[in-house]
Amino acid sequence: MNILLAMIPAFFWGTTYAVTQFTLQEWPPLLLGALRALPAGLLLLAVKPTLPKKGEWQIIFSLGLINIATFFGLIFVMALTLPSAISGVGMISVPVFAMIFHWIVKKQRPHFIQAVSGAGLIALAWMLFNPSQISLNPVGLGAMFAAIMCIIVGSSITKSLGNRMHWWTVLTWQLILGGAILSIASIAHAFIEPEQYANAVNNFNTRNFMGLVWVIGLNTALGYGMYVWLLQRMSVVDFTFGGIANPVAGIVTGMVLMGESFTATQYSFMVGMIVMSLVPQIILSIRQAKHVRVVTE
Repeated sequence: MNILLAMIPAFFWGTTYAVTQFTLQEWPPLLLGALRALPAGLLLLAVKPTLPKKGEWQIIFSLGLINIATFFGLIFVMALTLPSAISGVGMISVPVFAMIFHWIVKKQRPHFIQAVSGAGLIALAWMLFNPSQISLNPVGLGAMFAAIMCIIVGSSITKSLGNRMHWWTVLTWQLILGGAILSIASIAHAFIEPEQYANAVNNFNTRNFMGLVWVIGLNTALGYGMYVWLLQRMSVVDFTFGGIANPVAGIVTGMVLMGESFTATQYSFMVGMIVMSLVPQIILSIRQAKHVRVVTE
């Protein structure tokens, strides 16, 4: 049951790209990032007021800068420059980059099955993103790579916190501080390129409003709230299975909202990447189930 619940936030996150293109096409990424983060953080603060302790502000500021300000900005650059299916599928390569990062930086060698799955993911991604097969915006691809690195670095910092800080405080205040950073950056950008912001305000319509409600309320406040709530009740491995809804949502909403279509071969590469990303978790889950059965017998 928890795995089904985990699919809900993953699904909402996967819709970010198509919903943004469909409802907020001409909006600046910095403004979108600020509107996604700050209202959601303030909403969570209203639900459960918390305040970091004196020595915790620096680490939360770092998380807000990496996990929220930089990451959200990059996500909306991807949403406005890449097909939603490509963005959703591409982001599932995070485990491969994380594996390489920990291998190089922390000298943690990956398990055999992780290495095999990673190699498979890289091979399928190479074929899917082949310039001779599909034309992709290099700015969007660069944003995707940078966003993946934000996830890896931010997750490493978060994991290092252990139980020193309450998860709700970390979640709420990294959204607030990250949103504040994006708001300041957005204001500065508005002075440099005021036309984009003027167009967003002057041409605001019902479609824009519905897009903002989706991104702020469902995608961020509800999605992140469910994420941290579920992680207290299930393992990260189990939550990963729910993550399959992310790329699927990207593919489906891209087809429905934006009319995106790919060849059968390209869709097979996407499915292959999704399967490869799940293989290590499936094997680990099977081994854990066997271990528990042996212990209880």
